[in-house]
Amino acid sequence: MASKIIKPWSAVDFFKRLTESNKLCQEKNFKCVTISGLEGLEEAIARLQSTPNLICVVENAAGYTMFDNTPHTRKVRTVFISMRHKLDDMEARQRCMDTIYELHRQFCSMLIMEKTRLSENMQFLNPQINLQEVSKYLIPGTAICMFELSVDTYIDLQYNPDEWSTPKSN
Repeated sequence: MASKIIKPWSAVDFFKRLTESNKLCQEKNFKCVTISGLEGLEEAIARLQSTPNLICVVENAAGYTMFDNTPHTRKVRTVFISMRHKLDDMEARQRCMDTIYELHRQFCSMLIMEKTRLSENMQFLNPQINLQEVSKYLIPGTAICMFELSVDTYIDLQYNPDEWSTPKSN
């Protein structure tokens, strides 16, 4: 018995498409980049010198497998939205935060449609997507928010004896 392999959802591809097609992203010159984990945020910080407005999608997914009565795997992706502003200008920072909040709202409007598309392939986007501000002191002169997305994919954990050999006795 072979279980159906479901191609995992690519948050990287999804947010690259959103960034390229969103009018607010175009107006504010956002670029979508992939970083290799939270420690890879240093990569994004280096890019802020040449590209002041970034959508950073963490390439490495955290996740786990649940054994309960609906076995599934969960993959969690983290997305950062950052905008540079004049150092110590709190009004400029607030304008950046307002743009980030609006961009997050627009992304969520697309995630509603993506949620429907994913469910057709037995993948389920968790509907709770929190937006969290990152400390204004982490990168001076930069407004940053982050959010996480999780997608559940149900898996067949039915035991199949054909997948196992008989242990050799000593």
